[in-house]
Amino acid sequence: MQASARDIIAEILRNMREGLEPLQYSTLAPAVYHVYLHSKDYERLRSIFPRIAEEAERALEDEIGRLNASRGVARLLEKVPCLRRRIPKVKRAQEGGWEIHFYEDVDEELQPGEILINSDLALTPKPEYGAGAMTKRVTTRAGDPRSSSQSFETPVSQHATERVYAEIHYQDDRGAQTFLVKKDRVVIGRGGPAHWVDLKLYSQRDVSREHARLRRDPATGNFYLTDVSQFGTTVNGAPAPSSVEIVEGQRREKNLEVPLPEKARIVLAGVVTLEFEVAGRS
Repeated sequence: MQASARDIIAEILRNMREGLEPLQYSTLAPAVYHVYLHSKDYERLRSIFPRIAEEAERALEDEIGRLNASRGVARLLEKVPCLRRRIPKVKRAQEGGWEIHFYEDVDEELQPGEILINSDLALTPKPEYGAGAMTKRVTTRAGDPRSSSQSFETPVSQHATERVYAEIHYQDDRGAQTFLVKKDRVVIGRGGPAHWVDLKLYSQRDVSREHARLRRDPATGNFYLTDVSQFGTTVNGAPAPSSVEIVEGQRREKNLEVPLPEKARIVLAGVVTLEFEVAGRS
């Protein structure tokens, strides 16, 4: 069994329908799609990923048009005073366009032919709104119509008075990013259906699903880092001790952490660099 380009586009469309978020005056469709494929399917299709993405974007636009057209009868009801009600129009959550990314399943969670898609409602927000995309994230797995699941980011206040403890500047597959640390514990990594992270990195290889954790001591304001990755983490060039070990085939955590200076360059698996700085101490 193998995944075809048409299968991928069909699954993206299903994910979009599963992820529709109704508002008062519109219904938002997810704008960002992260497609995970088994290594064999990834290698077979990688040369045509740009074409798949192009046709998937066209299919998404067509599907939105179809969804809005199917509301035609409902719109007629708006002209009847006793039946009048507003019919929210489906629109892309972000005016900037669609984003479709393809990843090899380096963690070997998928079988050949399986397609897993994580979608976010919108592109990365402005730094003052916190990290991550808009609240709702939808995961679908091809071949199982019941496989859709939804998760929600920890709510982030948009008020300027909210306390920012630290800033992290970095660059991943999406370009330059900023993450504002607003709580005492932050999980960093690529994330996944079974791996919740606060700072989600879009990096295809080496960075683990859950790579590192930051902890802030509320009493002192000091930060500490725990490495829980496969390929390691360095802090200002020095390797952080791994906090995981395999004992009789079982993964066990040792709860090892290292203190972070007020400014630190944190490198994950030699792939992604995080420029960490405690806020309000410079």
